[in-house]
Amino acid sequence: MGPPGLRLPRLPRATLTMLPCALGLAVSLGGCHVLHIFDPTHVRRGELIEAESLKDLTPGVSTRADATSVLGTPTAHATFDDNTWIYITQITSTRIARTPGITMQEVLLLKFDPRGTLVSIRELDKGDGKQIAMAPGATASPGSQASFLQQLLGNVGKFTPAGLPGSGTSGPGSGNSLP
Repeated sequence: MGPPGLRLPRLPRATLTMLPCALGLAVSLGGCHVLHIFDPTHVRRGELIEAESLKDLTPGVSTRADATSVLGTPTAHATFDDNTWIYITQITSTRIARTPGITMQEVLLLKFDPRGTLVSIRELDKGDGKQIAMAPGATASPGSQASFLQQLLGNVGKFTPAGLPGSGTSGPGSGNSLP
């Protein structure tokens, strides 16, 4: 109770019900800091190509072997042209709701002639990219819609008369009954 003459203040009922909620919120937000939920995660994909290493490649003189020894294996080749090598470097970091966002992106294009001699070096960055809108609608896939005849004949053989094995009833003569 307490010493005589000391009165504790009475708290309103709404304050008493909100106190556990506020305490729970404070504990859960404190745990977020401990678990680093709000910290961005940086992920690097591809090798970062230094400007110094590009000086070692000279159009008209360098070969594919030179490019491989200086830059390593390319990330990709052009789809219809094996003489275009693509080196991609990208750094992504997490944004709201842990979705990835591109922080830095560099693309290096090396073009070779049919003999394997370097023709050109072109550097692209994130600003050279183009946004592509998704096409509306959906592409139909074969077999996804049944014709009227397929729907009509599709259930043939799926149902058995009552009393036969596999019918799901436990009448006389069914496969699930005991003698």
